[in-house]
Amino acid sequence: MARSRGSRPVEKWGVFELALKGPARGNPFVDVRFGASFTFKHRTVQVGGFYDDGGVYRVRFMPDALGRWTYVTRSNRRELDGVTGEFACTKPRPGNHGPVGVYRYFHFAYADGTRHYSFGTTCYAWVHQPAALQEQTLRTLARSPFNKLRMCVFPKHYLYNANEPTLFAFPRKGSRRKGKYAWDLARFDVRFWRLLETRVGQMRDLGIEADLILFHSYDRWGFAHLDRVTERRYLKYLIARLAAFRNVWWSMANEWDFMKAKTVKDFDRYFRIVQENDPYDHPRSVHNGRVFYDHRKPPVTHCSVQHSDLTKVTEWRQQYAKPVVVDECCYEGNIQRRWGNIPGWELANRFWTGVVLGGYVGHGETFVHPKDILWWSKGGRLYGQSPRRIAFLRRILEQAPKTALEPISMGRGNEALAKPGEYYLFYYGLKQPALMPMDLPGGARFKVEIIDTWKMTITPRPGTVGGEFVLKLPGKSFVAVRMTKVR
Repeated sequence: MARSRGSRPVEKWGVFELALKGPARGNPFVDVRFGASFTFKHRTVQVGGFYDDGGVYRVRFMPDALGRWTYVTRSNRRELDGVTGEFACTKPRPGNHGPVGVYRYFHFAYADGTRHYSFGTTCYAWVHQPAALQEQTLRTLARSPFNKLRMCVFPKHYLYNANEPTLFAFPRKGSRRKGKYAWDLARFDVRFWRLLETRVGQMRDLGIEADLILFHSYDRWGFAHLDRVTERRYLKYLIARLAAFRNVWWSMANEWDFMKAKTVKDFDRYFRIVQENDPYDHPRSVHNGRVFYDHRKPPVTHCSVQHSDLTKVTEWRQQYAKPVVVDECCYEGNIQRRWGNIPGWELANRFWTGVVLGGYVGHGETFVHPKDILWWSKGGRLYGQSPRRIAFLRRILEQAPKTALEPISMGRGNEALAKPGEYYLFYYGLKQPALMPMDLPGGARFKVEIIDTWKMTITPRPGTVGGEFVLKLPGKSFVAVRMTKVR
């Protein structure tokens, strides 16, 4: 017999959670099907539930409309089936702008229309580190300019990252033999999943998107070689637990083409499973090593790119007609790897180059540490010079007109991110121009500000400009120019 339940109000784009007691015998992860239908007026949303151990079953839902929502559970077990209830969805609290989605082909925006300028960083294995280090990472993120974090669900085995995690997605089966554990792949270790969702929730409260990497090749535990049944079960469990968090993004893999045991069809399948089971249509991508996945495929919402040449952003925008996020363009640091030893000025330069060409750029840091605590892998602290310059760039973008700025070429080496006729942001990179001929269309007049992107200074020029003129510049690298229409 169905039981009716009333629930506390939930803010728009918050998390409603229903917990029910059910069977604990056998293997509920496999034997029990559980979920719910949530209805608002004429619309119904199907949501998968999950087993949380100890005879407890949960379903989570992110409401996106103000007012009264009703629900009814569904299950192959009588005690979990047909439970009904309702809750009120209330106004979102300050800072809650909803989930991020694609905006006008090449851009991102939150569900309430607020622009999302993606300024990401990478901490692949931070949730697999000791608790004190995880807490330090969160404190660092709170002070950083980053609003997106790439992170792995599975642990990572690679340079500077050889420590053994305490918790894993699956429980161990039996004792360790020949340096390896066997895994019970038909169950999940809920202690790990509770930790993961706690960290994702803390990131949400900091205003940071969790770009979750679902698979990768840097593995000594066997998670890069799961069978299809286990992969599907894992993806559906992951989505059931975490999709209701508004700050979640899905990345099918880090360097997908390095997973030699998997094919393009496998990744097509991952995209399909995620798209079919995520009722909120969170952003979906896949990150390349040497070979690009075909970002034109419909389930791919945006390009996640590894490349050091940021001038190619223009080409990728034209080729894919989707947001281009260069999540990895080499890291600021001093390790003996070419991808992890560029100076801070070069990473800041790549940020400016990619942004002015209409893309989004990701940060990473790899400074040698006596305990191998490198930000790119384990989190901890930031030591580099680029984060402050990235924060400066982010402030400039957030001061720009709230429309979608588009890259334009105005000839003679003048590349700008612009709202034509109203706002232009030029960047000259390593060039050192002293005089730049310009021709601004229309009869408007503009005020001019010279930006030193490294020293983080903004110097207004006296008077206004318009039409054809020659702009005097400092004759040094890392100069940007902001022109704003005079009202």
